[in-house]
Amino acid sequence: MQHYQLFIDGQWVEGADGQVMTSQNPAKGVDWASFACAAPSDVDRAIKAARRVLDDPKWRDMTQTARGKLLYRLAELIEENADAIGRIETTDSGKLLAETASQTKYVGDYYRYYAGLADKIEGAVLPIDKPDMHVFTRREPIGVVAAVVPWNAQMFLTATKLGPALAAGCAVVLKASEIAPAPMFEFAKLIEAAGFPAGVVSVITGDAENCAIPLTRHKDVDRIAFTGGPETARHVVRNSAENFAVTTLELGGKSPILVFEDADLDGAANGLIAGNFGASGQSCVAGSRGLVQRSIFEALVAKITKIAQGIVVGDPLEAGTHVGPLCTSAQVQNIEKTLKTSVSQGAKIHFGGAPLEQDGNYMAPTLVECADADTQTLKVEMFGPVMSLLPFDTEEEAIALANDTEFGLGSGVFTQNIARAHRVSARLKLGICWVNTYRAVSPIAPFGGYNQSGYGREAGVDAILDYTRTKTTWINISDRPMSNPFVMR
Repeated sequence: MQHYQLFIDGQWVEGADGQVMTSQNPAKGVDWASFACAAPSDVDRAIKAARRVLDDPKWRDMTQTARGKLLYRLAELIEENADAIGRIETTDSGKLLAETASQTKYVGDYYRYYAGLADKIEGAVLPIDKPDMHVFTRREPIGVVAAVVPWNAQMFLTATKLGPALAAGCAVVLKASEIAPAPMFEFAKLIEAAGFPAGVVSVITGDAENCAIPLTRHKDVDRIAFTGGPETARHVVRNSAENFAVTTLELGGKSPILVFEDADLDGAANGLIAGNFGASGQSCVAGSRGLVQRSIFEALVAKITKIAQGIVVGDPLEAGTHVGPLCTSAQVQNIEKTLKTSVSQGAKIHFGGAPLEQDGNYMAPTLVECADADTQTLKVEMFGPVMSLLPFDTEEEAIALANDTEFGLGSGVFTQNIARAHRVSARLKLGICWVNTYRAVSPIAPFGGYNQSGYGREAGVDAILDYTRTKTTWINISDRPMSNPFVMR
């Protein structure tokens, strides 16, 4: 099997306690790779390397423009190796090669975007209210960053953290998921090849007790950027009490897609399919709560059903495949359980509804017509190719249903009425709203949620400032000495 080591302080090493995990190819149901797991001492070594390099003139005194050039070089290397990394990610996670390769290539634009912003980080001279004082601010790197990413969109979710962090001059310890981490170690090779000084980026993985907890509670971590589930996030927040690290959380979602009777039905059907069957449903912004105006409900179900008949489920390495396997067998089991509960609640399955009888973690694309808003598939984050639809009658009802969730990440609105598009999108209590489209992303557009979908934003021009601290400097420019502090004037 392919074996991956940890990348710590510019060196490829085994874990200190010798722990090794294996990764299964979800399309075949067999182990294909092994990887070293970090022990607490490995985590400590990576963080100490990051702390050291922040004071190393090679990184500390590098101009912001020079840092930007390193990021430009990294972007080039990512694009050159996108197909190879994509193939490894597909083998490791089961995601479609067409998606992993194209997404990897696209994240080069994220690094390029932050490369351009690297020397645009500015301070200000303040018009202070005291005479003979020159007061200015400057932005300095926040310090050591613990970046924690899941397996399902790891190249993208790494870019939204690493790009601004490196542009700001931070050092990063990147914790890859213990599920399907191989692409992160391939990516570490590009970090090394791009010319970043040793210690600026380390890439590790391992279980919670030996890796994630020691990382997020370490006293020398200044910033935590976490993407994952709400329950794990609660532990991260508790851990951050040990170091008071500035923390941002990008968590799960149960995103609504609202389809009004004046919508283009072809576009709406494609939006729902993209939002639910794209990435085999393994997306935090999956539009898995489809809310459809009653007058078009049957017509839209018929259109989706017809399109779904042409969906090809199969080998994710094959170009003609539309839906691949799920990353883990546990996901399949959870979907089966949730569907069973939903049917007992009165839900109707129009197609799919069961795993495919073949090797690998394959779940048939599924359409569920829900009996009411309490149907289980409308409540649980499925993380698989399951679309749930519920009819509504009025705009007010649609908005109320959309906002009736503990999450608040993405949303979609399909309507040809521009006034309605503005009106509805403004009232949705969610961090992202796509109108007549779905799952579009850009390095220019902020990404993040409300409520239990987390806090903070990734991507966009302001994200780079989240990896800095503001220092205020006061300079007395008078030629007279400082006055007696006990004499008030």
